[in-house]
Amino acid sequence: MPGFLESIIGPRVPEDLLRRHRLRFLTPTFIFMAARVLLLISIFLPYWHMELEAPQYPNGLFLTAYVNHLTGDVREIDGLNHYIGMRPLGEAAAFERAASVWMIIAMFLLVEGAAFIHSRWAVLLALPAVTFPGGFIADLYYWMRTFGLNLNPEAPLSASVKPFVPTVIGEGGIGQFKTYASLGTGYWLAVASAGMIVVGFYFHRRAYRPLTARAATPVPGARA
Repeated sequence: MPGFLESIIGPRVPEDLLRRHRLRFLTPTFIFMAARVLLLISIFLPYWHMELEAPQYPNGLFLTAYVNHLTGDVREIDGLNHYIGMRPLGEAAAFERAASVWMIIAMFLLVEGAAFIHSRWAVLLALPAVTFPGGFIADLYYWMRTFGLNLNPEAPLSASVKPFVPTVIGEGGIGQFKTYASLGTGYWLAVASAGMIVVGFYFHRRAYRPLTARAATPVPGARA
């Protein structure tokens, strides 16, 4: 078991080597630290915006999505969606919104753990944080598609609106309604966090791979 744990954690850094090349070994740690702070801050900032233009709302309606809640003209938009048979926005991604903060905290801790793993296993710990921005877009698209393609046939305007896939990013719309969707600051912080983690692993590999290779090299004269 100790040998298995050592293979997971990776080789220790000799004290003399750490003193001579402290910056080399601290660089990935600092990058991972900054990355997880950005990911944590993203919780409090918008991930997605949408503006809806409708004749009866000349100033437009606005919707902002955080990882765990929706703000803006949710009730008014739900009222318009009701006429075309679309379900209320609050029913979309209910589990994701309830679990999102805890998921991000878990990713925060996993990235922190990756900073202390000196082997390739560190990549697995940080993988959820790296793939999180893509997962958010995929989940958003899934719910938009699900709601748009499953309209209530008994809705007042169901006969005039065919099932459709709402636009996730950019300009879209249906009938007399126009929508403009864009990604928010929180999402871009998550993207920046993922990018920093990838950069951090470049320095991580540069720092610890020579130690791993040295540990795997048989010592001359040692017993097999």
